[in-house]
Amino acid sequence: MEWAEVIGNPLLKDLPFKIELNKFGQILMSPASNQHGRIQMRVGNQLANNSPEGEVIAECSIQTSEGVRVADVVWASNEFIQTYAYKTPYPKAPEICIEIVSPSNSKAEIAQKVELYLAKGALEVWVIYDSGEVNTFTHAGEIAKSALCPEAQKI
Repeated sequence: MEWAEVIGNPLLKDLPFKIELNKFGQILMSPASNQHGRIQMRVGNQLANNSPEGEVIAECSIQTSEGVRVADVVWASNEFIQTYAYKTPYPKAPEICIEIVSPSNSKAEIAQKVELYLAKGALEVWVIYDSGEVNTFTHAGEIAKSALCPEAQKI
């Protein structure tokens, strides 16, 4: 299955969880809690209010080497938006990709998403836990806080 088929399928439009595609076109489903949604909105608002010029996008689809992955929140610079507009899925990751850890996520799954987003061009990947803890990763490894938008990490 291709991402365009997922987007266009009326049976998949109003699911109570997000879906992704693996590299074989198979649907992966991840249930999300209300706490997940709350954190997603808070970090999105923090980015909107504290980031450099650009766009904040929730549920952002990104084509990776392992299929389409959906970042919970991203920040894309104006330059990124000028280049890619709102292409679905993005062929390159926006500058900041954020994953909010759900109880159903394994450490290996989150680590893989960090690697995939960085491999597709993200400058930073934030991993946010229910507790509000934020781990920030770059191509050089884990860093103490965001270099691009540290104020937005106050969840």
